[in-house]
Amino acid sequence: MIETIIIPTSGQGLYEFTDAAEDFLARSDIETGLLTLLVRHTSASLLVQENADPDVVRDLKTFFARLVPPATDPSMAYLVHRLEGPDDMPAHIKSALTQVSLSIPVLDGRMMLGRWQGLYLFEHRDRPHRREIVLCASA
Repeated sequence: MIETIIIPTSGQGLYEFTDAAEDFLARSDIETGLLTLLVRHTSASLLVQENADPDVVRDLKTFFARLVPPATDPSMAYLVHRLEGPDDMPAHIKSALTQVSLSIPVLDGRMMLGRWQGLYLFEHRDRPHRREIVLCASA
């Protein structure tokens, strides 16, 4: 079973969609297998991350902003790709450092995530977007 979900974003940050993936699995009738997820964009990524303490999400966003600042920062003067704004090429770099797909084992119809783990879309652009995530459940 394959389905595409849309995650609306309001700018850079992490957007949890664990519940949407669980709902998809419940409709899939897959008891044992694999959930594969793919974000269909080059300036966003996917993460499995802690979903209990909001400080984790805040710290990750801050870390990546320091690691890869906007193209207007003097340290990023080497960037050539600037057609889509000062956040675009840094967004591509952040996406390359993370991942655009995930594979999660499924047992008894549920993802085998740890107690404090959740699924996140990591938006790397400043302005709002509607991000597509493809979910595929297979036995």
